[in-house]
Amino acid sequence: MVGPSRPHRRLARAAFAVAILVSLAVLFWPASGVPGSAPGVDKVVHLVLFAVLAATGRWAGVPVAALAPGLLAYGGVGELLQALPVVGRSRSLLDWAADGLGVLLGLLAWAGVDLSRSRPR
Repeated sequence: MVGPSRPHRRLARAAFAVAILVSLAVLFWPASGVPGSAPGVDKVVHLVLFAVLAATGRWAGVPVAALAPGLLAYGGVGELLQALPVVGRSRSLLDWAADGLGVLLGLLAWAGVDLSRSRPR
């Protein structure tokens, strides 16, 4: 398959950068500024956030071999940092598991998109 054109490559990289910035805000906003929610909603947020990071990362051309472990490490370190007093949130292995499932789903979704684009019409 031929790679994306230059304008599409820029758009893909911009989308990945925006996803990273959104993730930084969502994951590290101090607890005092985070609205309350129903139990389990945070897991859904983690799953969707990391699925978007994985899919936009692949669209931007980041190899799976770097993207998947990088996102898993980011999620794990993020959980550790959330427990810092300045952030004031709690760390959770279930959040990290949701991150990992999100990465897997995002990679699978991108693989489906990529496969459908490479099929002859």
